[in-house]
Amino acid sequence: MRKTDRVNGMARIAWFCCALLAATGETLMDTRLATAGSLRLLRFSDLPGWQQADHRAALAAFRRSCRAMLRPDYHWRRARFGGRPQDWRAVCEAALKLPENTSRKAARAFFEGHFLPVTPIAGRRPTGLFTGYYEPEVQGSRRRHGPYQTPLHARPDDLVRLKPRDAARLGLSFGRYVRGRARPYFTREQIERGALNGRGLEIVWLKSPVDRFFMQVQGSGRVRLEDGGVLRLAFAGKTGHPFTAIGKVLIERGEIPREQISMQTIRAWLREHPEQARDLMWRNRSYVFFRPVDLPDPNLGAYGAQGVQLTPMTSLAVDYRFWPYGAPVWLQTRIPRKDGGETPMRRLMVAQDTGTAIRGLVRGDVFFGFGDTAGALAGRMKAPGFMAVLLPRPLARRMVGRKTRRNPGQ
Repeated sequence: MRKTDRVNGMARIAWFCCALLAATGETLMDTRLATAGSLRLLRFSDLPGWQQADHRAALAAFRRSCRAMLRPDYHWRRARFGGRPQDWRAVCEAALKLPENTSRKAARAFFEGHFLPVTPIAGRRPTGLFTGYYEPEVQGSRRRHGPYQTPLHARPDDLVRLKPRDAARLGLSFGRYVRGRARPYFTREQIERGALNGRGLEIVWLKSPVDRFFMQVQGSGRVRLEDGGVLRLAFAGKTGHPFTAIGKVLIERGEIPREQISMQTIRAWLREHPEQARDLMWRNRSYVFFRPVDLPDPNLGAYGAQGVQLTPMTSLAVDYRFWPYGAPVWLQTRIPRKDGGETPMRRLMVAQDTGTAIRGLVRGDVFFGFGDTAGALAGRMKAPGFMAVLLPRPLARRMVGRKTRRNPGQ
């Protein structure tokens, strides 16, 4: 497993919002965009709301990305439109020279002076799909007693990446070796029935198996301990079994109408059907392991796939095959409101995370933050939208090519 997979807390097997998309059977995005190989160069004036928006939060998040990108040990993951590390060095060095209290006007001037916005060409205005995710907060105890009977486990030392030949034979990337022979790792059911008992892997004990399930789907979280402290947990690994969306199972069974499926309705069903809930959760054979982390800034989220702490409503998960971590992204979509409605969102974000179900050129997952309110909003987030990725000026011109450039004098 590569370094950033080991250290990040939000590189999930599949985020819950994406599981819901699988449950509803909706297409993630226009398939033409998934295979498009061309970009169109835009002007900042082509981005409605750009001039009025406050880009200071995005600048702060970008600076965090730059500190990671400029480290000698940073793992540069190649993306189709990401360029090379040297394409980002100058712009990162310029960002880190700015004062911490950069003004709103200066933040906008920085992005306009060092970047150009690009968007995929698809014969029309690119419209993608945008969802949301969050960092759960649950109650727990460092010792097993009373209502605290559900453990969260550390990664077992016998969970390993399988050799290519064994992975091909089993159809799994991860597993275990028993007397030299590759085997699938234990399933969720086997682990919950005690397959890991006696190995000292329990980190913390929760009140509810449902809380554990949702924290594993999100891949990280906060545990509010009974003694008043808070334990931050990050993703440490997964068994490698395929992820099964239990929302899809509930729809197929006729338990919840397709149009009503959401994180909230699934939670309610599990709470109201405790006898059936365990068997339903076992349908998802995948199981996630955690590790405690001390985060430098308690106001930020866990580490994303880039290895930097995520910023609520500013960090965006993207398809890393196309876009590089650290790239600023102008997003236009709609987000849920607390009162049940929606509101337009026009905001500069930073690509700092990814996920198995985040696939496509115009596809993103908005990090809403942590806690119940963030979870309620993230669980309802599913909207079409437009995004333009900001690339350093020389890289942007190189990516679009001379024949497709608009206004070469930009």
